[in-house]
Amino acid sequence: MRKIRIGVICPSEIAFRRFLPSLQKSKDFEYVGVSYATDEEWFGEDWCNVDSEYRNRMMTAEREKAEKFQKEFGGDVIKGYGNMAGTEQVDAVYLPLPPALHYKWAKLALQFGKHVFVEKPSTLCMEDTQRLVALAEQKELALHENYMFVFHNQIKAVSDIINRGEIGDVRLYRITFGFPQRAKTDFRYNKSLGGGALLDAGGYTIKLATMLLGDDVQLTSATAGYKSGFGVDIYGAATMESSNDIVAQLAFGMDNDYRCDLEVWGSKGTFSTTRIMTAPDGFAPSYTIKKNQEVEKGILPADDAFLKSIEHFGLCVRDEEVRKSNYQVMLLQERLVEEYKQMSKLQ
Repeated sequence: MRKIRIGVICPSEIAFRRFLPSLQKSKDFEYVGVSYATDEEWFGEDWCNVDSEYRNRMMTAEREKAEKFQKEFGGDVIKGYGNMAGTEQVDAVYLPLPPALHYKWAKLALQFGKHVFVEKPSTLCMEDTQRLVALAEQKELALHENYMFVFHNQIKAVSDIINRGEIGDVRLYRITFGFPQRAKTDFRYNKSLGGGALLDAGGYTIKLATMLLGDDVQLTSATAGYKSGFGVDIYGAATMESSNDIVAQLAFGMDNDYRCDLEVWGSKGTFSTTRIMTAPDGFAPSYTIKKNQEVEKGILPADDAFLKSIEHFGLCVRDEEVRKSNYQVMLLQERLVEEYKQMSKLQ
């Protein structure tokens, strides 16, 4: 079976540090190369009016990033995101761009007949995600949103602990994900690039709650918090409820003490673990089960969640049933995020 030829649109840090090292382990894919933006793609139609010294400095930096990809991983360097989307050298593209650019370049790639592996969130709104799904379905193309943690072995291990009754009947889930403030220039704090805590950190907590509570989960409350000097939401909290009345409490933020935790409070004990949504390749997360004053500690399995997400994308390319199921997973996530925006009156 011929390998799926894939190219990267934008020489981003996550593509260099996480995607390509994992891709090299896959037997399904062949890395073709990376593209960097043209002046117009970067600065817009008025790129000629941008200070030439600044423009040249930015474009040189992007080209040098792409050349670093070539030095480390091989492949071609292609000038122009559109040229990568349109080249016959690739069957698929990986999009690690800021969220506000996902829709534009995913749509173009799909129109060129390319399968699309896009970083989360898929787009900035339900309507755009629906359009991409409809286009992908029409053209029989894979469209996959990279919430990679859902494929990590630790998720199944946690479910097994809960399902075999180690902590009794589940009374409550608590899911928290937050990190200290990054540089103000980070795209996460830029509204025009699709920044904001909900779209970045909050999406993880919603995704995990959906996995734990089931596809019929409902959002019952949601808040959005702000900080002076920033044009995006900085933190938030919510509750979600399953059809059998199990509740998940969510909290997230981008100016917080670091947490990436799951706590499951049961009738006989409490399970807790850290790094539930961000465990890197080879890292084995620890867990604790507390039963009143008795404490049991253990280790969850290590894994390469990025590789498994890539392999799932490969299944979507080759298997129509998996591909169509994946569309529905994306739409459910976007529906819940959209409901969160409305319920919290997100600005």
